[in-house]
Amino acid sequence: MALTAVERVRATEEAVEQLREELARAGVVLPSLRIDPLTCAGHVLFPLVDLGRCNLDMALRLVAVLSGAYGPEGARMGGGTASGLSN
Repeated sequence: MALTAVERVRATEEAVEQLREELARAGVVLPSLRIDPLTCAGHVLFPLVDLGRCNLDMALRLVAVLSGAYGPEGARMGGGTASGLSN
């Protein structure tokens, strides 16, 4: 059974919320994270997720999370800041 357009949008919304929650647990906030509205009405199987824009600190935190530098709940592993610069 194929999903309806509404079900596909709902599934994508749930994925965006799960992504937002997991990023927040790691101390990463992407303020523009959302479903791309143009693809909701398009002919793609599932709407695209727009990760949006973020500031330098969040970009560096995301790099650190993806490289394994942050542990659970956003705790920095090994000390220091994401950019290696002191505040």
